[in-house]
Amino acid sequence: MKSLMPLTLLLGRLSLSSAFATSSRFSLRSSPLGINYFVSPTSSTQLSMSSTAASAKRVLVPIADDSEEIETTCITDTLTRFGAEVVVASVKPDGELVCKMSRGVKIMADISIDQAAGQSWDLVALPGGMPGAAHLRDSPTLISILKNQNASGKLYAAICASPAIVLAGNGLVGEGATCYPAPGLLEKMSSPVDDDVVVQGNVVTGKGPGTALKFALKLGEQLYGVEKAKAIAGEMLA
Repeated sequence: MKSLMPLTLLLGRLSLSSAFATSSRFSLRSSPLGINYFVSPTSSTQLSMSSTAASAKRVLVPIADDSEEIETTCITDTLTRFGAEVVVASVKPDGELVCKMSRGVKIMADISIDQAAGQSWDLVALPGGMPGAAHLRDSPTLISILKNQNASGKLYAAICASPAIVLAGNGLVGEGATCYPAPGLLEKMSSPVDDDVVVQGNVVTGKGPGTALKFALKLGEQLYGVEKAKAIAGEMLA
């Protein structure tokens, strides 16, 4: 029996080490409502190997400090209801994942924008907010991702200040799109229209926080079809 003791102790230590390693993969996150909860950090490997992700539409939502939180959460919440795999990416140049949004809410992104580069996305959707939209514009990696979406004919979208600041500034939107109707933004657009949401091929633009749910439902419609969008809108009482 004495010869078994070291093995027993070793197995016990391995079990404790395994339990610690598992628990250490989880981090404390605070929700927009101030509720703390534990989450497992998302990695690009986990995303690509997830069985759910294999069949889901993949959506990238880039954020920065001072991005608009209503628009961000409308996009992420609504498209998750459709069944999309929604990944939030921080464009902060130091790789920091926590972004302080335009009204002070802190949101922790899943990955950095550098981790998002090189992956395949069915949709890239930009929230607005200022100077959040300017921070998105100033991310070379994000602009490269958007140009790849455009070149491949894949869907991308922007709402509020982002159509003018990010898309128009990089030749990624044509005439007749929409944006937040404010001086300094409208002038950057080519023949902007006063519609809540505009679909132009693979580009979708939206007006602002009050139209964010309508914008998100339209994105879901582009990905999953009209009938699915009607069903989700009904469930959300929209």
